[in-house]
Amino acid sequence: MRVFEESELILTDEKKIYHLNLLPEDIADDIIVVGDPGRVPQISKYFDRIELKVQHRELTTHTGYYNNKRITVLSTGMGPDNIDIVLTELDALANIDFSTQTTKPVHRKLNIVRLGTSGAMQADIPVDSFVASAYGLGIDGVMNFYKKTNEIMEHELTDEFIRQTKWPAFLAKPYVIKASDTLIQKIAFDIPQGITATAPGFFGPQGRELRAELAFPELNNCLTSFRYNGQRITNFEMETSALYGLSKVLGHEALTICIIIANRITRQFSKNYQVLIEELIKMALERLTS
Repeated sequence: MRVFEESELILTDEKKIYHLNLLPEDIADDIIVVGDPGRVPQISKYFDRIELKVQHRELTTHTGYYNNKRITVLSTGMGPDNIDIVLTELDALANIDFSTQTTKPVHRKLNIVRLGTSGAMQADIPVDSFVASAYGLGIDGVMNFYKKTNEIMEHELTDEFIRQTKWPAFLAKPYVIKASDTLIQKIAFDIPQGITATAPGFFGPQGRELRAELAFPELNNCLTSFRYNGQRITNFEMETSALYGLSKVLGHEALTICIIIANRITRQFSKNYQVLIEELIKMALERLTS
């Protein structure tokens, strides 16, 4: 039996996981994750009651009940590097015994739904629409550090993306991970779906150029033109690939649904996406707890 060293499983003096500042009993099996800490109370205001509020750095957690079902909403901050922290620590809360610092004998599966905003990469995807991520395309590199990624990635889709885009060797090797079929059927069955590209940054890694010149200016054209077996890249954001990858590696279910607040092709930007965020929140809460 493996014992996790204190330099690897980092706990506070109160035996809480370090970054999330939570105890194992603080999280529900059903978890909504958002990037913005301010969006946590925007969701938990719909709860029947809130039993826990914790904040540490940009990581805010509220756990309570909706439709008499326990649910957690948690902010991750921005970027796949933050997802690496949050997903690993959520799994530790669920599947490591902190008293013995060993793996629990029975695996606990979490259902993790990300509600976010993103930019469309196709001209026919309107601003203020919803898109569910059937696949996460990682150009961020996070999952390349995990051995099991080779077992859970979509190899044909990944290889074809690398071939069609002539992906530069100086960038991180891409990977494609599939969403949870269970959560798609439960929550996103009537929402348009596609491949969501995940970048490790907002400017250069998403093809935006201000004063720093781009090393791969063809990036967005490559994403928009990619096609394979009826699949195309629908949108661009900063969390989904790592969320899907780590969830699959660790045995959890994960799904991302985003509001399109900008169209990178038509250059349009939403004027009322805050109203749509409320709609997405209410829909996700109803379907996740039904």
